[in-house]
Amino acid sequence: MIRAIMHGCNGKMGQVITDLVKTDSEMEFVAGVDTYRGISNTYPVFGSIEECSTEADVVIDFSNAGAVDALLDYCADKKLPVVLCTTGLSEGQLRKVEETAKETAVLRSANMSLGINLLLKLVKDAARLLAGAGFDVELVERHHNQKVDAPSGTALALADSINEAMDDTYAYVYDRSRRREKRDKKELGISVVRGGTIVGEHEIIFAGPDEVIEFKHTAYSKAVFGKGAVEAAKFLAGKPAGLYNMSDVI
Repeated sequence: MIRAIMHGCNGKMGQVITDLVKTDSEMEFVAGVDTYRGISNTYPVFGSIEECSTEADVVIDFSNAGAVDALLDYCADKKLPVVLCTTGLSEGQLRKVEETAKETAVLRSANMSLGINLLLKLVKDAARLLAGAGFDVELVERHHNQKVDAPSGTALALADSINEAMDDTYAYVYDRSRRREKRDKKELGISVVRGGTIVGEHEIIFAGPDEVIEFKHTAYSKAVFGKGAVEAAKFLAGKPAGLYNMSDVI
């Protein structure tokens, strides 16, 4: 049985993952960390990672950027693998992630969904053939009306995957409203929709002469990200020091 710590256990994703692990035969939570104590958990909860004295095999982090530095120090000191799901890290924190990966296993990904990470591979393969054959590439992402960043980190990761396949020769275009010119063959259009309670949709369109090929991923609940985090933790437990991502998991 893999022993895990849930860092950010009383947040929305922390509770989603806690519920998933309750029925998992391979993993259990032995401790949690959260400054908010208004939720009853089946495992002990500490106010900070420094206070946690429970032995574990891996940490799953869905907290906030302000808590990541202390977490990385803790994991580096204890040689404890960590699945880092918190977004919005600074450049300095990203460098710290790389330094921590020299001491222990760290897995970080722009999106924890298994489906999205498979899609990252599929669109890269498609781009090599289709974009190379002159197909135009467009990306449309849709999220709920409370999301503040646009485009999403996942949309940019998909665009980067396509661009990498094309030797980084494409320019990203986010707005055509002020332009009165034809589409350039070396542009990748990224469109953003915000509305309602859409959990997340990403659509990649390869449009060529007389045919269109589309790839689409739809998340219907946050559980898809939680499931990916759990699978990542199972993969990471026991791994040697290094920087991993979800492509290693799938």
